[in-house]
Amino acid sequence: MNVMGFDYGSRVIGVALGNRLTGTARPLGTVGNGGSGPAWERIDAWIREWQPEALLVGLPLTLDGEEQKASRGARAFAAALHKRSGLPLHLVDERRSSIEAARRFAQRRAAGLAKKKHAADIDAVAAEVITETWLADPS
Repeated sequence: MNVMGFDYGSRVIGVALGNRLTGTARPLGTVGNGGSGPAWERIDAWIREWQPEALLVGLPLTLDGEEQKASRGARAFAAALHKRSGLPLHLVDERRSSIEAARRFAQRRAAGLAKKKHAADIDAVAAEVITETWLADPS
């Protein structure tokens, strides 16, 4: 009943785990993404550990819904992820997910659940938002 969501970035990829029964997600963490590509060994380990039934990758579109340079990177990552895992993969419109992730992180800091030094984890919170967006409407 698990799904795993990814917020693709050219330097960091956020990862979250979602539950289809509850419709909720939680951040798992981040992995590096550099000149040699993503930290596949960590991604593969999470997939083995959590055994998701599907993978979700945020598709960064402009506010008008148009593709942009970042969209191509996310699509390439999604294709590689699908090829490696063999799992169903869904692209999720991630417009405004960064704004929502920043809001959630600020709330968690105010509640004492996160510290400023954890700000790098905001990419995982963005993956949480992407995952919950899909769980709310998996069509």
